[in-house]
Amino acid sequence: MALKVEALDHLVINVADVAVTAEWYGRILGMEVKVFDPGGGKAPRTSLQFGNQKINVRPRDADKAEWFTADHQTAGSEDLCFLTSVAPGEVVAHLKAYGVAIEEGPVPKQGARGTLRSVYCRDPDGSLIEISSYAD
Repeated sequence: MALKVEALDHLVINVADVAVTAEWYGRILGMEVKVFDPGGGKAPRTSLQFGNQKINVRPRDADKAEWFTADHQTAGSEDLCFLTSVAPGEVVAHLKAYGVAIEEGPVPKQGARGTLRSVYCRDPDGSLIEISSYAD
């Protein structure tokens, strides 16, 4: 039997300031900020939950003994696409209301299931954030 990946459970982003990042993703993208115990006597961690997924927020200078992670930890290197049911014009209005600069969009892009309408902005570390909805 061949291995076949079925879904994404979580991912980890490296950030300069966990509190600033968590507040931004909670306020701007409506994610639920949670602190959890990773076990093994390690310090509590912060996650951003949405739908059936989560993002673990790792301080870029965290001790590698404390976090089993990628070889290169650089804040601001992510390029993430999030789906919403909100129309692109409403995404633009929401971002502008919170003073978030729009990098591009709405523009059509190719998503995993077809054509997306995407609006781009940046998180506090400069990672590119794509907020998208599937076209009707």
